[in-house]
Amino acid sequence: MPYVTLDWLGEHTKIAEGTDAAQLAADLVKVGIEEEEIHASQVQGPLVVGKVLTQEPKEQKNGKVINYCRVDVGVHNDAPGEGKEPSDLPSRGIICGAHNFGPGDLVAVVLPGAVLPGPFSISSRKTYGHISDGMICSERELGLSNEHNGILVLTERYSPEQIPEPGESLMDLFGFGEEILEVNVTPDRGYCFSMRGLAREYSHSTGQPFEDPGIAPVPEADGKGFSVKISDQNPIRGNIGCDRFVTRVVRGVDPQAKTPEWMVHRLEVAGMRSLSLPVDVTNYVMMDLGQPMHAYDLSKVDEALHVRRAKAGESLTTLDEVKRELDPEDLLICDGAQGNRVLAIAGVMGGADTEVEEGTTDVLLEAAHFDAVSIARSSRRHKLPTEAAKRFERGVDPQLQAVAAQRAVDLLVEYGHGEADSHITDLNNVPEPTPIAMGQSYPSRLTGVDYGVGRITELLEMIGAQVDQDGDQLRVTAPSWRPDLTGPADLVEEIARLDGYDKIESIVPHAPAGTGLSFSQAVRRDVQNGLAASGLTQVLSYPFVGDAFDRQRLEEQDSRRDAVKLANPLAADHPYLRTSILDSLLPVAELNIARGTESLAIFEVGKVYFAKGTVPASLPRADKRPDEQTIAALHKGVPSQPQHVGIILAGQAGPTGVLGSVRNFDWADGIELARSICRIAGVQMDVEALAELPEPFHPGRVARLSVEGKEIGRAGELHPQVVTEYHLPARAVACELDLSAVLQKASQEPKQVKAVSTFPPSKEDIALVVDESLPAEDVAQLIRTLLGDVCEEVRLFDIYRGANIGEGKKSLAFSMKMRAADRTLTAEETASLRKRIVKKAGKKFGAELRS
Repeated sequence: MPYVTLDWLGEHTKIAEGTDAAQLAADLVKVGIEEEEIHASQVQGPLVVGKVLTQEPKEQKNGKVINYCRVDVGVHNDAPGEGKEPSDLPSRGIICGAHNFGPGDLVAVVLPGAVLPGPFSISSRKTYGHISDGMICSERELGLSNEHNGILVLTERYSPEQIPEPGESLMDLFGFGEEILEVNVTPDRGYCFSMRGLAREYSHSTGQPFEDPGIAPVPEADGKGFSVKISDQNPIRGNIGCDRFVTRVVRGVDPQAKTPEWMVHRLEVAGMRSLSLPVDVTNYVMMDLGQPMHAYDLSKVDEALHVRRAKAGESLTTLDEVKRELDPEDLLICDGAQGNRVLAIAGVMGGADTEVEEGTTDVLLEAAHFDAVSIARSSRRHKLPTEAAKRFERGVDPQLQAVAAQRAVDLLVEYGHGEADSHITDLNNVPEPTPIAMGQSYPSRLTGVDYGVGRITELLEMIGAQVDQDGDQLRVTAPSWRPDLTGPADLVEEIARLDGYDKIESIVPHAPAGTGLSFSQAVRRDVQNGLAASGLTQVLSYPFVGDAFDRQRLEEQDSRRDAVKLANPLAADHPYLRTSILDSLLPVAELNIARGTESLAIFEVGKVYFAKGTVPASLPRADKRPDEQTIAALHKGVPSQPQHVGIILAGQAGPTGVLGSVRNFDWADGIELARSICRIAGVQMDVEALAELPEPFHPGRVARLSVEGKEIGRAGELHPQVVTEYHLPARAVACELDLSAVLQKASQEPKQVKAVSTFPPSKEDIALVVDESLPAEDVAQLIRTLLGDVCEEVRLFDIYRGANIGEGKKSLAFSMKMRAADRTLTAEETASLRKRIVKKAGKKFGAELRS
C-alpha cells in the first residue's frame, strides 16, 4: 500500500495549515482513499548532536577494548563536577565500543528516555566500571541503513552547514520527526499508487491548488534515439501488449555518485532500499509520478530494443537470480538485430545480464505503456508481484512516459553529473480516447441528487475529463490517467464521490406487498425447524467431493458415480459435485467424531447434482446477448439439481443419567425422523425393508422409503466397512430423502383441521406369530389399513422368540387405539375388527393368533 508524507505530498499540492497525518487521513477518506495505518517514527527523541571531547580506551578482562568518552551535548550537559559521574568538562559520560571516531568528531547521541528501532529504550546504566549516560549510535542502530562497522560520524555523511550545533535535535535531519500515513487503494484507482495521484485526490478533497507534474513540457522526440521495435503476434483479448515506448540515454554518469539523502529517505518511506543512483532514480520517479521505469547498462545492450511475445523454450534469469521458463503469453523486451536475446519480462522484472552495476557510466532509460491484462498474467504466472507490475496491471497513464523519462534524465544529470543525449525515441501508438455518452439526468436518476448540468460539468472537469454538450447528452472524454472510467455509471460514481456521499439521502424504498414464502420454501423451512426441534444440528458443507464414492463402497456401475466434473475445481482432490448429501455429510461426521464428539446428530438440506441427461454446450461470447437457441442449449447443459435432506446419527441418543443407562441411536431413529419429514410435508410414507446390498447401508438393516409407490430415499444402519472407513461409532445410522420428490407428492391445498372426538377410545392388544423374515412394519401397515377411519394409533410393543412358538417364528405384539368421531365404539365392533385383522393377516402373511 502507498505511504504518504506531508513534505513529499506538499511538492505537488499546497497542504492546509495545521495538517498532520490524522487530518490527512480524514481528508483522503472523503474521496475514497482509506487509511490503513499511521506509522509513528521508529526513533523517539531526544536524539541530538554530540561533540566528542575526550576518548579513553580501556582494556577489559575479556580482552575487549572499550572507550570511555566525554561528549558535549549542549543544553543536555552535566555541569562541571555534577552529574552521575562528575567531570571537569561540561559534558556527559558515554561508553562506546566502536573505534572509528575520535576527539573533535560530531556524532549522533541518544539520551536516556529515547527509543531506537526494535524498540530499544535508552537509559543510564553502569557498565565496564563507568556510568554510560546515553549512547553514541551507528547507522543501523538508528535504522538509517544496515551499516554497522562503526558509529555514524556526521561530517562523513553531511556537509557542515547541514549539521546542527551540539545539543540540538537531529530528528529533522534524519527525517525522524514525521508521521507516515499508509493508505489503502482500491484496484480501480491505480493512479493513487503515486504521490502525483494522491496529491490530486487531496486537492479534490480540500480544494487546495494542485500542480500536475505529469504535464510538464518535454523536448520533442526526433526518432533518432535508441531504436525500438514492437511486434506483438499474440495479443491478449485483441490488445497490443505495448502501445508506447520511450528511450533516453544519459552518458558519463559518475559511478561513485551517491543518491541524495532526501531521495534515499523518501524511498525508505515507500518501503524500498537504496541500491545505486540510476536504480534509485527510476524507483523514485515511479513512486512520485506513477510511471514504472527500467535502467539498462547501455554497454550491455545491442543495437535496438524489441518488444515481442516469448517463444517456446525461451527462459530468462531475472534480477532475483532465478531462471524462469517463459510462456508464449509473456511480453518480453529483447535486443539485437533480430531481437533474440531476452532482457526483461516487460513491466514485471528485468534480467540479470543488463542490470546497472557499480561501474556503469552510460545508462539507457526505458519508460513504456503496457497492456494491463498482459502484465497481470505474467506477474501471477511467475509469482512476481513487483512494484512495477502492481501499477501496470491497474493501468498507467499512457501520456506520462516522456515526462517520466525526462524527469529521470534531469535527476541523473543533476546528481550523477551525466550528459543527456539530444536524440529521443518515442514510439507512440496510443489510440485516441473514446468519449462516453451520458444523459444529463442520468447522475440524478442513479443517486437521487439533483446536481444540474453545471455542477456535473464542474466535477468531471475537476478530475481532468473533457465535457462536451450534445443536446440532452454529455460526451465525456476521461483523462488519460483514469482507465477505469469506461461507462456512464463510472462517471456517476466520480460525481457522487467528489460532491460528497453524505449528500445522498438514505431513503428506504417501500417494499411491495409480497406473497410470502413459496410452498416449497415454507415446507423446506418447516423441515429444518422440525429436525432442529428434534435435537439435530444443521450443518452446511461444500458440495465438492473427491474419493467419496470409493469410501462409501459404491459399485463401479452405480449411477451415483456419474457425477458432474468441474472444469476449474477449488481443490484438485475434490473435482466432482456430490450426487448424495451423504457424500459431503459423512466427512463432517468424521471430523466431529475425531474432535471428541461422543453423541452426534446432524442434518443438512441442500442440492445434489446429476450429470445424466445433460448435453454439454459451448459458452457464448459476452459481447452480445445470446439468442433463444443458444440459451436453450445452455439449459440442456445444466445438470439436474434436486433438493435432498441427509441425516447422520451416531453414538448415544442422550446423556447418561444417574438412574440408568441410555441407549445408542439405531435404525428406528432414522426411519422415525424420515416419517416426521413426510408428516411435515403432508404425505404418507411407506417403509420396506431391503435385504440386498444397498451401499453405503447395512443389508437387512436398511429400509426403502417411498411415497405412492415412488422411492424417495433410504434410512438405516451404515455398512460396517463404511463406519470403519469414516471412523464413526459402531452401528451409526444415516438417512437421505429426496425432498424435491416429497414436495411433488405433497398437496398444496389448505389443510382441513379434523375435529377432536369427544368419545372415549377403545384399546385392544393383539399378538401374531409370523415368519422371522417378515418385517413388523408390513403387519403394522395392514392393521392400520383394516382399522380405517377409527385407527388412532398402532404401536409395536413386544417381539418374542422362543421354543413354544416354533423355530423360524416370532411373535409381534401390537397395541391398537381406536376411536370413532360420532359414537362410542361397542365391544362387538372392536371384537369384529380384531377378528378381521387376524383373518386377513393369516391369509396374507400366514400369521396365527398367539394363544
